[in-house]
Amino acid sequence: MQLVRDLLGRPKERREAGAFVAEGVRLVEEALAAEWPFRFVLTGETLSERGRALVAELKSHGVETEAVAKGLLQSVGETESSQGILAVLEASHLSLPQSLNFVLIPDQIRDPGNLGTLLRTAAAAGVQAVLLPPETAEPFAPKVVRAGMGAHFRLPILACSWHEIRAHTTGMKIVLGDVEGTTPYWQADFLSPLALIVGGEAEGASQAARDLTSARVSIPMPGRSESLNAAAAGAILMFEVVRQRSGKQGKR
Repeated sequence: MQLVRDLLGRPKERREAGAFVAEGVRLVEEALAAEWPFRFVLTGETLSERGRALVAELKSHGVETEAVAKGLLQSVGETESSQGILAVLEASHLSLPQSLNFVLIPDQIRDPGNLGTLLRTAAAAGVQAVLLPPETAEPFAPKVVRAGMGAHFRLPILACSWHEIRAHTTGMKIVLGDVEGTTPYWQADFLSPLALIVGGEAEGASQAARDLTSARVSIPMPGRSESLNAAAAGAILMFEVVRQRSGKQGKR
């Protein structure tokens, strides 16, 4: 149980252990469906019928499971109401596709919930990989994993230096979502191979991101809000890519 507490704590503990925690029936189902490597699973008294069926399936796959004392998962876990299942998973990384044409770069997104939501949206929008620059939240933090809703098991997510990001995105159009951008996002061309940078709300994109950028687009806001939540802005831009590319396919 001490290992679980450590993994739910600091990033240093997760890096040294090479593992992270996923809580709840759906996340554990997603990990199993993706054939993600498990270390072990802990179960509690609040396990639902769906959860019990999941545990049976985990056991049939040779995953070590252990029932723990009443209330223990609730006390150690991060969720307000435990679903009675918690998995310790290997911190594996999916490989990058050989040919990239749609990449997300969340720059200086420090809020775990925002990063997790961006990952979830990226997986839904068909993003091929997420490249995480320095000063961005750690992807396997509990709140990021929970908000990602299984995106970690379907989407390559790599922590990179800006030098590495530049190498991965060679030949791609680098577009920054920027409140000061002069081109509304719907007028931008998102058909060519694209890396989309979404900056944090507090400070926006870093200078390193701006140096890499080849185009800046804005999301016009006729209302009185000064800016959008980074996760909301990212969703609008990612699904504009989907819209444009779907329209192109429909014309073929």
